[in-house]
Amino acid sequence: MATGQIFSRNTQALFYNYKQLPIQRMLDFDFLCGRETPSVAGIINPGSEGFQKLFFGQEEIAIPVHSSIEAACSAHPTADVFINFASFRSAAASSMAALKQPTIRVVAIIAEGVPESDTKLLIAYARTNNKVVIGPATVGGIQAGAFKIGDTAGTIDNIIQCKLYRPGSVGFVSKSGGMSNELYNTIARVTDGIFEGIAIGGDVFPGSTLSDHVIRFNNIPQVKMMVVLGELGGRDEYSLVEALKEGKIHKPVVAWVSGTCARLFKSEVQFGHAGAKSGGELESAQAKNQALLEAGAVVPTSYEALETAIKETFDKLVEEGKITPVSEVKPPEIPEDLSFAIKSGKVRAPTHIISTISDDRGDEPCYAGVPMSSIIERGFSVGDVISLLWFKRSLPRYCTQFIEICIMLCADHGPCVSGAHNTIVTARAGKDLVSSLVSGLLTIGPRFGGAIDDAARYFKDAYDRGLSPYEFVEGMKKQGIRVPGIGHRIKSRDNRDKRVQLLQQYAHNHFPSVKYMDYAVQVENYTLSKANNLVLNVDGAIGSLFLDLLSGSGMFTKQEIDEIVEIGYLNGLFVLARSIGLIGHTFDQKRLKQPLYRHPWEDVLYTK
Repeated sequence: MATGQIFSRNTQALFYNYKQLPIQRMLDFDFLCGRETPSVAGIINPGSEGFQKLFFGQEEIAIPVHSSIEAACSAHPTADVFINFASFRSAAASSMAALKQPTIRVVAIIAEGVPESDTKLLIAYARTNNKVVIGPATVGGIQAGAFKIGDTAGTIDNIIQCKLYRPGSVGFVSKSGGMSNELYNTIARVTDGIFEGIAIGGDVFPGSTLSDHVIRFNNIPQVKMMVVLGELGGRDEYSLVEALKEGKIHKPVVAWVSGTCARLFKSEVQFGHAGAKSGGELESAQAKNQALLEAGAVVPTSYEALETAIKETFDKLVEEGKITPVSEVKPPEIPEDLSFAIKSGKVRAPTHIISTISDDRGDEPCYAGVPMSSIIERGFSVGDVISLLWFKRSLPRYCTQFIEICIMLCADHGPCVSGAHNTIVTARAGKDLVSSLVSGLLTIGPRFGGAIDDAARYFKDAYDRGLSPYEFVEGMKKQGIRVPGIGHRIKSRDNRDKRVQLLQQYAHNHFPSVKYMDYAVQVENYTLSKANNLVLNVDGAIGSLFLDLLSGSGMFTKQEIDEIVEIGYLNGLFVLARSIGLIGHTFDQKRLKQPLYRHPWEDVLYTK
């Protein structure tokens, strides 16, 4: 096991299996201690992604939620503590997965009743790889004024009463989480408080032992004395006895093993924990207390005398000049939650919207973290702004220029297409700009402009599955689906769409890879063998080339690419581009003062 300090004021954790209350208690403790950054970096909730809103003092923050341990560790490489709130059925597997991540140093297992064979495997792996396991069946641990695990130390009121908002001089370790809370209070009354406290857990095979942590405390300069609370059952305390005898511990140790009353019962008794069951005289509380006493620990005559023993040991160290008691500080006041604040009128209200692309709260607006002044000073283009607001990152210049080319080529296609027609009719009816624009935009769909997304989806699926153009086209035909991005009312083999040629030429000159576009061209070659007008149209060109942009830039994961295509980013390009033309048609009709439009009778077939 690693020696020395395992937590600090900068420690961050990944929390497995979302539990609102213990996470909020961790964040409240952070605020109480004056931490600048929350101790919970991310939440792992299998099958879920997004954010969870919680409070950091008065500020509401969004903590990322990840669907897997691997994704969370990759997204938060500085988070080195894994707090596992999984049930006993899955705690071992998830803990092992966390231990195998190179970024994780400490794993705390809260569940009780984890199979002992699984726990042994976890312990062996952790010790071989110099990692720390706290638990199973633990409430966790706390470094005063720095970091705490889950529900350790209970409520904020208890934490303040136990002076845990700032570090003291005592290292404490126990098997019991409940008794830890009792001892934190006891230690705070008669000393300057704890520096670190650990509840190793009450199962038969804890991931780390009492002696592991006492030896570690011995190597922490701020810890001047140790308090150990053991219990009957098992032989963990004897490893501490041996460490004391071998001189591995040179700081005072005050110890007590609870369960001395077990001898009063005629039959064998188990006290709560799976490990608190005496298996013979050596595992009795009396035998352990005697062994600790003989090894040099300060052992009181009863639990009632433990507080006095702690006080006397602390006072002696102060007299010897080995401890300078920590000065008291006043912790900040934690805002009350809504349910508790209604009566007193103190309320903190949750937000209703999360935004990750822009922020206008500072001196100037920011797009994806880039200040507006920087955008202007660095000469960002419209494509650069789109890359920030849509993709939350700055794309290479060839990518943003391609976006701009798509917008220019798709801005308008004359007054006769459905969107322009609707806009013109609405403008001539005397409606305002927004109404005229929206009436045109509402026609965008699978038959007008919306084929870009479908073209990207179908070309990507076919290419990724390795389908030949024949298999792809004929498979679509069997399903009764026309191939999106293929076919044009006017353009043909001998009358190519100039827009498609310009896009293909740009991609060949600037893109590192055009594999999807090449595949789309192969599909076009096959469809042209069937009909002269089944050419690759501008929707198909943009859809396939945007796949090449996303995959070739190296800035997007496969999952991100799939999400971009699924959400409808590519159709967003057409909406953005065509808005320019629709606004132009609105202004054109207004400028020409065109009257209300009425469709001519001769253009209507009246029939019964």
